[in-house]
Amino acid sequence: MNPNLDRLQPYPFQKLNKLFEGAAPEQAYSPISLHIGEPKHATPDFIRQAVTENLAGMAVYPTTLGARSLRTSIAAWLTRRYRLPEIDPETQVIPVNGSREALFSFAQAVIDPSRAEAIVVCPNPFYQIYEGAALLAGATPHFLNTMPENDFALDYGQLPEDTWSRCQLVYVCSPGNPTGRVMSMDEWRYLFELSDRYGFVIASDECYAEIYFDEDAPPLGALEAAHRLGRSGFPRLVVFSSLSKRSNVPGMRSGFAAGDASILKKFLLYRTYHGSAMNPAVQAASKSAWDDEDHVVENRRLYREKFQAVTKSLQESLQVSMPDAAFYLWVRTPGSDVQFTRELYRNYNVTVLPGSYLARHANGINPGENFIRIALVAPLAECVEAVQRIKMLVSA
Repeated sequence: MNPNLDRLQPYPFQKLNKLFEGAAPEQAYSPISLHIGEPKHATPDFIRQAVTENLAGMAVYPTTLGARSLRTSIAAWLTRRYRLPEIDPETQVIPVNGSREALFSFAQAVIDPSRAEAIVVCPNPFYQIYEGAALLAGATPHFLNTMPENDFALDYGQLPEDTWSRCQLVYVCSPGNPTGRVMSMDEWRYLFELSDRYGFVIASDECYAEIYFDEDAPPLGALEAAHRLGRSGFPRLVVFSSLSKRSNVPGMRSGFAAGDASILKKFLLYRTYHGSAMNPAVQAASKSAWDDEDHVVENRRLYREKFQAVTKSLQESLQVSMPDAAFYLWVRTPGSDVQFTRELYRNYNVTVLPGSYLARHANGINPGENFIRIALVAPLAECVEAVQRIKMLVSA
């Protein structure tokens, strides 16, 4: 077996299940689950209909590159959303089966195992797929701690010259999981400068980019930043996005990779062997989803309503701020995040995720310690009720 499999750590939800062993929840309270970032809003009917109307496509093998109609819709969406002059659907877009599989497989295609001591840089806390992708590509992950005193910004100076010189891939997530922070133009400028200097590829995870709170101020994206900085062709930059959060279709497994055409050409070659072509019925439904914005505006309204209903109330008991975007609250706990999570589950039947489960020790600390991640994916009433129970635990 691949020895790198032994380097993988348990997934956060596996650790959570173990934490709850022997802690039967108080039956006086109905269960409320806010630990998994799984959208719970209804899937729009027109997307469901598009799936059923295109089931005949199941009778043929799909191409790895996907239908041109889908790639054209994605390219058109990108140009509208990020005010880009043009995206070539033939060379700069690849449909993928959800951003998760593509973020993972991308490292397998990018990392050059002939270069000694390959490094992949990730934010910390982070989405664990980045770490697993690095390890199974034979690279070593190095982490950039994102701290509250620095507004959770990426501090590239945490890593020495020698680390950057061996770096082959950098994962970033904007809006971030779990903090919801959006990278600024200055952060992008400096990251691009580092990429130019050391030659590493940037993988920008933007699966939360369509959940934000001001309709007139959508989050800055990597392709938009590159274009505004005059980086023609998006050198060494690939963006990953998804319909899961945007359109409430996590089970459809539909997203895309877009950016540097030369990198995507090699990534496509890898994917033809990887066997990751998208279901034709899903492709048709995905095109319908990317072509429509009304359902996305309504989706944001529902999240905005929940954030408005719970954030101020929670601030009465705990330290928490509104994120820039996404559907998480990153909440500081009065003590151990692990103990707080266990007591909240046992005493009040509310499930959240300890922040330390989303991070690794780096530079002497675990930057997720004494934080919890709350995913506001449950119905409004359940989110409001959960906050009341959290406040009861704090005051107990």
